[in-house]
Amino acid sequence: MQNKVITAVTLSLLLTLSATTQAAQLTGCEAKKEEIKTQIKYAKEYGNTHRLAGLETALQKVNEYCTDDSLRVERKEKIAEKEQKVAEREQELNEAKEKGNTDKIEKKERKLQEAIDELDEAQSELLR
Repeated sequence: MQNKVITAVTLSLLLTLSATTQAAQLTGCEAKKEEIKTQIKYAKEYGNTHRLAGLETALQKVNEYCTDDSLRVERKEKIAEKEQKVAEREQELNEAKEKGNTDKIEKKERKLQEAIDELDEAQSELLR
């Protein structure tokens, strides 16, 4: 009995790894579709009906409207927004440094780092 459970778990992990590897090789709209399909699978597994409905709508919209060019434009717009946020956070940090408040400086540095991380993520999405 225990061997069957171990075999089932191992098989499940291998199938998940295989699907993840295939999705990682996809780019653009195809990658986006696969990502949504994976999330749909998890929503079904966990009985999350509200999330499932939203994901199915999202998949339908991706199937209808997504083109690699439109996705690239969307991702470039997101990068521009994140760059603006980084610039704002840098300005806030500079203002805090001028006032010399150590607590505010540390807080602004954390917020700036978060904005930089978000920008990095948006830039990496452009390559997918």
